[in-house]
This record gives sequence, C-alpha cells and structure tokens, in this order.
Amino acid sequence: MVSKSYSNLLELASGEAPSFGYMNRGIPRIMTVAGLISDVDDDPVESVCSDPSSSSVHRDRIIMVANQLPLRAQRRLDGSKSCWSFEWDENSLLQLKDGFNRSLWQAYVSVNKIFADRIMEVINPEDDYVWIHDYHLMVLPTFLRKRFNRVKLGFFLHSPFPSSEIYKTLPVREEILRALLNSDLIGFHTFDYARHFLSCCSRMLGLTYESKRGYIGIEYYGRTVSIKILPVGIHMGQLQSVLRLPQTEEKVCELIRRFSDQGRTMLLGVDDMDIFKGISLKLLAMEQLLIQHPEYQGRVVLVQIANPARGRGKDVKEIQAETKATVKRINETFGKPGYNPVILIEEPLKFYERVAYYVVAECCLVTAVRDGMNLIPYEYIISRQGNETLDKVLGLATSPKKKSMLVVSEFIGCSPSLSGAIRVNPWNIDAVADAMDSALEMADSEKELRHEKHYRYVSTHDVGYWARSFLQDLERTCSDHVRRRWWGIGFGLSFRVVALDPNFKKLSMEHIVSAYKRTKTRAILLDYDGTLMPQASIDKSPSSKSLEILSSLCRDKNNMVFLVSARSRKMLYDWFSPCENLGIAAEHGYFLRMKRDEEWETHVAATDCSWKQIAEPVMKLYTETTDGSTIEDKETALVWCYEDADPDFGSCQAKELLDHLESVLANEPVTVKSGQSNVEVKPQGVSKGLVAKRLLSAMQEKGMCPDFVLCIGDDRSDEDMFEVITSSMGGPISPRAEVFACTVCRKPSKAKYYLDDTAEIVRLLQGLACVSEQVVSFQNK
Repeated sequence: MVSKSYSNLLELASGEAPSFGYMNRGIPRIMTVAGLISDVDDDPVESVCSDPSSSSVHRDRIIMVANQLPLRAQRRLDGSKSCWSFEWDENSLLQLKDGFNRSLWQAYVSVNKIFADRIMEVINPEDDYVWIHDYHLMVLPTFLRKRFNRVKLGFFLHSPFPSSEIYKTLPVREEILRALLNSDLIGFHTFDYARHFLSCCSRMLGLTYESKRGYIGIEYYGRTVSIKILPVGIHMGQLQSVLRLPQTEEKVCELIRRFSDQGRTMLLGVDDMDIFKGISLKLLAMEQLLIQHPEYQGRVVLVQIANPARGRGKDVKEIQAETKATVKRINETFGKPGYNPVILIEEPLKFYERVAYYVVAECCLVTAVRDGMNLIPYEYIISRQGNETLDKVLGLATSPKKKSMLVVSEFIGCSPSLSGAIRVNPWNIDAVADAMDSALEMADSEKELRHEKHYRYVSTHDVGYWARSFLQDLERTCSDHVRRRWWGIGFGLSFRVVALDPNFKKLSMEHIVSAYKRTKTRAILLDYDGTLMPQASIDKSPSSKSLEILSSLCRDKNNMVFLVSARSRKMLYDWFSPCENLGIAAEHGYFLRMKRDEEWETHVAATDCSWKQIAEPVMKLYTETTDGSTIEDKETALVWCYEDADPDFGSCQAKELLDHLESVLANEPVTVKSGQSNVEVKPQGVSKGLVAKRLLSAMQEKGMCPDFVLCIGDDRSDEDMFEVITSSMGGPISPRAEVFACTVCRKPSKAKYYLDDTAEIVRLLQGLACVSEQVVSFQNK
C-alpha cells in the first residue's frame, strides 16, 4: 500500500529538501519548490511501496499521532500550478465543541479508524513506538492493539479528564476506558486528571491501581498499564528566538510609549473566545477593582487579547456579545479622554506581537473556569526574563533581577506547578479583584523571588524534558513485550489483549482429566470465596450442586480433598457437614480438620486475642464513617469489609485503616493484611501455605506420595499454596507428579494455569467427579 503521509514535519516547515528514502518508505508527493508541495497525482516512479518486508534497517521510531498537523497551510497559484505553503502553527490544539450522541459517536469512531489505517501504512510494529495525543483519538489504541497485539503504544491526554460523577453519564463510558487501557502508558498533566481516570476505572470496570517505586500501574488482563503525571512545557528555543526578533523589539517600544510612558500599568489577559476561559468574569473583577480602589482609575489598564473563536454556534456569539457589552460599560463608567481601563483586542495577533505584550505586562491573568494545561503563564514568565536587548529597551540594564506576577485559576493544569502565583477561584469576583490588587502592590523584591522560582522551573521543564521523560517511561513500560505471549479477546471497542508469561496457560479439561485417570494418589486443595463461589453472590452458602461434586470427589479413596477458606470454622461446618470426608481449613488455616467427625486442630501456638480490644474500637470508628462497611469477628481474626461501600471511599478508608492498625498493633503478635475489599488482622504465622504443607505432610506420614496435585484459588492469600506445591516436587510430592496450580482469571500469579471464572472451575471439578463416580461404581460391583 502506498503511503500518503509525510514523515518529517521539520523539513516540511523549514523548507529543507525532503528525505524520501527514510526506512525505504517514500512519500509520493513531489516537492517543486523548497517548502512547497504541488497538488499533483502520485508519480509511480517516485512512489515507493511501504512493504515492511523491504525494510532492512531496524531503528526505533516515534510515530506522533494527533488530530491535526502543527502546521498552517495556505494555497496559492504559482503560474499554472496550484501550490501549498506551510508554516508552524503555535496554537494547534482544539477544544471540544459538542456533546456525544450516537451519530456523532459513530463519526468519531470512524475518524479514529481512518487514523489507524494510515498508521498501519507506515508502522513497523516490532520496532516503532506510537504516541497518540489528546481526546480526539481516544479509541485509536483499540484499533492499533487489535491489529498489532504487541504494539508499543503511549497516549497523552492534553485536556482535563472529568470526574467520575460526570463521566459516568456517557453512554459510551466503558468503550472509552477500555480503549485507553489498550495503551501501555497513559499520560496526564496533573494528578487530579489522573485521579479522575483511576476513579472511573475503579467504579466502572472494577480495576484497582498500585503505586510501586514511584510508578502508578493498573493491572489489566495480565498487562500493567502505567500512568504518568507530567505537565507539558514550552519550546524554549522557539520563544527565545522570537524575543530576539527586531519586530518584537519594535512592538515592545511601541507598547512602552503607549502605556509605561503614560504612567499606566498593564495587566494582561490572553484567552480564546469561548465559554471556558472566563473572560467575562475577569472583566467583572477588573470592574470591581476600579470600584474598590479608585486610585487605580487612570493608572491601570487591562489588555484582553481575545483569540478568535475556534468554534461556531450560539454559545460563541453570546460570549462575544457579553464581552463587548461588559467592556463598553466599564470604559463608559471609568474611562476618560485618552484612557480606557479595558482594551479588547479581537483581531488575530502574530506571535511576536503577543510576546511583546508579555514583555511589557506587569501581571498576567489566566482565570479560566476550566482548561487543560494552558501554557500562557509559561510563555509570560520566559518573556519577562527577556534578553539584553529588551532589558535596555525596558530600562533594566542596571538591574539583573527580573520580576513577574501571575494570577491563575485553580482550574487550569499549570496551576499546581506555579507555586509562586496567586491562585484564585475565578467564580469569586471579589477574590480575583483582591488578587489583582495584591499583584499590583506587592514589593518588587517579592516579585523577583517569585519570578526566579517560576523561571527556574519553566526553563528546566520545557517541552523537550516532557517528551524525553514520557518516551523513557514508554520504553520502560514496553520492555517486556517480546518476552510475553499475547492474544486478543472481545469484539469491537470491547477488544483487549491478554499478555502473560509464556508458561502461563489455560487449564484444559482434557489434559487434567487424562492426568486424573492415570494417577492413583491425589491431593486437591480448593479455595472457597471467589473460586467455588462468585465474589458478587449475595448468598455465599454452597449450592447443592457444589456439595454433590465435593462429596463425589471425597468418596474416591484415591483422593484427599481440602477446602481452604478465610471463613470461620462454625460457618464452614454448617455449610459442608454433608461432605463426610472433606478436609476443612478455617480462618486461613488456623483451624484444621481432616474429616467431618475428627476434632479441630491448630498448628500454630495458642493465640491470645486480647489484641482485639485494641483493634475493634479502631475498626468501629471506620465502620461508622464508611457507609456500607461491616466488621466480621472470627475466633482468631477481625475483618473489616467494605465490599458494599463506595469503592473509591472504601479503598481510601482501607488504606488509612491499614496504617492505623499497623501503628496501634505494632507490639502485638498479629499481622494486618489488605485483601479483596477487606482489611484483616490475624495471628502471625497463619497462612494457606501452612495448610498445603500440613496436607502433604499428613499424606507422607501415611506413606502416600501424591502423583496428582490440584490447587485452585483466586486471590493473594492463595499464592502461598501455589508456592508450596510448586516447590515440593521431589519432596512430599513425587518428582513425576502431575501438578496443577490454577488461579481464577488471567493475571500475574505464581500459578501456571488459569480458568476464566467460577463456572469453569465448577465444570472442571464436575468432570473430575464424574471420573471418580465411575471408579467408585466399578469398585462396588
């Protein structure tokens, strides 16, 4: 397939001759003049097929994917030919204009599919990295992952991610989340945006995240999707080159004559003309400032640069009309001949003109009610740092220290990184007016310190630092792709991939039944909750079918079957009393019983439960403040359960409770563990691994060396059993034994096998029970 994409934007924008031969993938467009591309049909001689098999050079590339190129294109006639000229567009990001409906959603998905098709023309999936940008392409990761399971894929969201309360109203909420989770690394500008995303994953997909060594990760079908929080920076070199332009110096001189030489201080606002930028609120704050401080009348001017609206519609027209009306009212009220307190600039400005306003402005006001990163404050800080030429124009040649002041909204992405700015709630008009007054009256020494702090941060965290940091993390996240097995599941936008260890595979019914028939001494260990009984079930008691299956397995004299649970021995006795030969381990193995009619025994030292008097009041405190949580009091343990609580709040409270209990129980012989929707305090040394050891030891004492071992569990506590049985080969377990350590669902585990859910586990056990029934029937004949 012939590619119609251009691979080197730097060449295209700078006018350098294009390098068509990169990676043997040519671009069929013909450059007629440096910087110009003629609009002619593809030349078959110049076109080069993008067959990946023709690529002999292996080099990691970054494929940048955005909804539009960072270029301005202009068509012009050159003689008889129609040509296009290109230049960089410094403001290339768009804003969301419309909400979702089905036809718009279908169009959105179709556009993402088109991008995927174009990427597939140029990508070398084994070597290339793909970096997707912003909300326009949020479902693109699914299309790419579906085509190339091992693609190395990063996504960065340049816009705020909404809170779960807002996001959950979307009818396509799960499709978008699953599409983003098909990335390897997802980037956000602030922790707030990342927190909203993580909360949505928790509430709508039931996923949890962990922070390990400073990295946040979500376990998703055996893959770890990394979350990166890193605000983007500005292009220092580009801005500094604009500051050196003669046109910039001329514009600065003009503004000094217009404002500073007239004894007037400039406050500056630079915003797009839309409903989110809060221009009207800023104007009202300026009006309030002039009312509260009449001394500023005639001395202070707010220059509001209103970039042309990027969208159309009723909202834009209304905000334009409101802005003009407010400016007119303020100027009529407080203006005088030769002085207007507000100057509204609506015509498009060249970048050097905007920079000149930054240089002269005493304070920059960015008071959006909601925004993404917003780099206006960063541009202002670097412009105020200036250079030697501008220092002379400004009369700062004798003072090496620079100063700047920022008033920024709490609701913009750059606010957390600007600790020296005056942060405001833009809806609070009085507070914004007070902030403007503080910025004007602040001592120069304080302004200098704040500027120095901001400049140090902005100059070291530029766009290059941002890109390098993201790509380094993407490379780290994708480093194990080649070592894992990948396969896809699901249809449409519900598609996702499973990536697991090469030795980790699904437990085949035919395989285990065959091994079961061949062997004569079998040990079977089964977890209960989440394994035989779904976690979501309200009635946790075993079904008659489960009891029948367990009874059939226990009647086979070649089997020793053990149920290993965290539940109390009384509850397990009541539930499983029909199974006469079933061994039971209660409370994670603190209590054991080999058969129904035998006495319960313990294999750890007798426990003094006086620690409960310390732990229970703490748990009660968290129960009272966490709606839906409960306390389960066992003989030797206490469990705080939040399965029915709000998942976000319950998880937050569980972390606090864990720390609280570890602190107050530091000198007690207990351990505090976090489990699936619970926090448990239990005696030290108690684990399900001990149960596995006890069962194997009991069989060894009877001269039985198991040649078949099956162990099934679903959570962290079961990993101890998996570890024991896999490490006992050649000891209590025959070196030629068939060993099946099996977890529930595809996920990282010490087990070597998995089954998808409890229904599959029950079917597997039923298959084994049928074999045992046949054997028992034959023996009784």
